[in-house]
Amino acid sequence: MTRVLVLGAGVSGLAAAALARDREMTVTIYTRDYPEMALEKGFPVASGGWDPVLLTGIDLVVASPGFPERSLPIVEALEWGIPVWSEVEFAWRHLDVPVAAVTGTNGKTTVTEAASAMLEASGIDAPAAGNIGSALSEHVGRGHAAVVVEVSSFQLRFCEEFHPAAAAITNVALDHLDWHGSEHSYRAAKARIFMNQTDEDLLVFDADDDGAASLVAGAQSELFPVSGSHLPPGGGGVDDDHLVIGGLTISIGDLVSDDPTHLVNIASASALALRMGATAEGVAKAARSFAPGPHRRSFVARTGGVTWIDDSKATNTHAAVNSIRAHDSVVLIAGGLAKGLDVAPIAREPNVRFLIGIGEAGPDLASAAGERGRVAGTLERAVELALELAGPGDTVLLAPGCASFDQFSSYEERGDRFAGLVRSITEEARSG
Repeated sequence: MTRVLVLGAGVSGLAAAALARDREMTVTIYTRDYPEMALEKGFPVASGGWDPVLLTGIDLVVASPGFPERSLPIVEALEWGIPVWSEVEFAWRHLDVPVAAVTGTNGKTTVTEAASAMLEASGIDAPAAGNIGSALSEHVGRGHAAVVVEVSSFQLRFCEEFHPAAAAITNVALDHLDWHGSEHSYRAAKARIFMNQTDEDLLVFDADDDGAASLVAGAQSELFPVSGSHLPPGGGGVDDDHLVIGGLTISIGDLVSDDPTHLVNIASASALALRMGATAEGVAKAARSFAPGPHRRSFVARTGGVTWIDDSKATNTHAAVNSIRAHDSVVLIAGGLAKGLDVAPIAREPNVRFLIGIGEAGPDLASAAGERGRVAGTLERAVELALELAGPGDTVLLAPGCASFDQFSSYEERGDRFAGLVRSITEEARSG
């Protein structure tokens, strides 16, 4: 009987443990925190400080993203010669349906959700899974026609045989250096999405993103470039006022946004969905109604000629810079936990009229902005400062370029707090 040690008792860890138990494997879960949910589900659990004795007799380690590749449990498992798989790799080996996979520094959730919606609109049962919410293990044996899976670099790092029939790389910029340790390791992890693909498999990539374009250069896959600003040869993108993907043409005026980022995401999702069997009608129908999730360049309010935008999901430099460039004159709220990244490029964007720094990275960002920089510390004070500094025609943009965990539990909480503060201010202005 196969003996499995699962690292982590979160969503992916519990799902992997449940799948292993269903396959009659012996399962133990190790977690640093109190394992209440794992105990409730009846799993043997070890918690607290790591002890390598837990590897004794283990045939396989399934690692959750909460364990960096240089963490002791993973390093020692590899030293002992024990295979280490991510939950995605473990689940994929038990799936009997084709998979479309999406990775990238930014935009992967949007592309995953959109591709799934396009397949569903075509009458194909193809749920979104993976890093997006529900673990891939939860979809094993469910009778789906396909699965669209969002795969992070953490999950890809420990994939060996994972082989999506269609894959997309939205973009590749420096991120998660605190987890991977180096740019090389981060890029190598992303490249694993196409590692097992052949020329019969599709690989979609953003032709305008240097990181993605350079990464796919060595792929054996059928390459399909996409763009939110033009129509690349042999790919999909913008042609006049239409989005063209193969034989499918959609009027950009029918979409919820003409933002280039939205267009390239829809083009990527369309290419994936069509390869997985979606109909042109289903893709077009879903594309016209699809809107990105909350905290992704979300409109909050407009008052006194000032527009307030919540892009709390912009948790790295690449995402923040792209968000800034979508507006002509920006009062930027940025900062948080930098994750080992150089966030100074955010401050150097020319259309940032003022930068208001929050959280741990706030002082460094404000300093990099020079005379345009202000330090607020808290989000509450940042909104107050933004109200004082912004004038007609400005966009007050929350695009932190950093993780939220120094002050908030998630980017969602940060975005919700920002939106609540802004709405409170604008309501007071109207009543006054």
